[in-house]
Amino acid sequence: MASLLRGEPVAENVRRRIREKCEALQKKGVIPTLVIVRVGSRGNDIAYERGAVKQARALGVDVKRFLFDETVSIEELRRTLEAINADPGIHGCLIFRPLPPHLDEMQLSGILRPEKDADVITAAAMGQMVTRAGNDFAPCTAAACLELLRYYRIPLKGKRVTVIGKGINVGLSIALLLLNEEATVSVCHIFTAPAEVRRLCREAEIIVSAAGCAGLIGAEHVRPGQIVIDVGVNTGADGKICGDADFSAVEPVVQAVTPVPGGVGAVTSCILMEHVVDAAVRSVQKPPQ
Repeated sequence: MASLLRGEPVAENVRRRIREKCEALQKKGVIPTLVIVRVGSRGNDIAYERGAVKQARALGVDVKRFLFDETVSIEELRRTLEAINADPGIHGCLIFRPLPPHLDEMQLSGILRPEKDADVITAAAMGQMVTRAGNDFAPCTAAACLELLRYYRIPLKGKRVTVIGKGINVGLSIALLLLNEEATVSVCHIFTAPAEVRRLCREAEIIVSAAGCAGLIGAEHVRPGQIVIDVGVNTGADGKICGDADFSAVEPVVQAVTPVPGGVGAVTSCILMEHVVDAAVRSVQKPPQ
């Protein structure tokens, strides 16, 4: 039976760090502030927003919201992002995506200054992560994976890690973070032959799956002693939330596995809040122009 790498104790550890930083900022008269930009009213976005606002307020982070109808013009959104850039009291911005088809997502996200890009969606912020220059932020889900591995003291240096999925915000980003930790990383994607995916998974000491495909990882992908970090969030045939791993097949074999729900996802929103707070800390430390 595998150990469960639960996200809640990791999240509470991050929240403790945030509270300490917020107390120090408040003594200087600074309240870390997150802006949420939402276009439309998708249920998932609203649910995430509600949870983020609740968590932010509990930690001492202020939240402002800019809510737009789906017919909003690109000019209005541009003006909003430029105002966010110009406001020194705003330290981080979260833009819900995807945006409606008539809005150029790349163009709009590129307006946001990288130091205010709390979820690392702009090319500039991503470039800083790759080059390890400027902000050391990574996309929140990828950063949550690394936070969880560190919390449970899972060694990475020299370890063989197979990452499934090459999306920029998770798969590619966690691969880069793992390389920075001196792991040996293989990345599988939709064009990797199934037999090759099985081989690379079985050879790895750590598997990170961010494919978004329920049941993708089965007993044939794993062996005893492995760590499985399941980032996938899917709806199973029974209508329940599940990960990429077939939990009933994988859990009896491996050494440790993250549950879904209750694993990486529990840490992600805390990482977002810490990015906002860290940006506020940097704004205080930044020398006057």
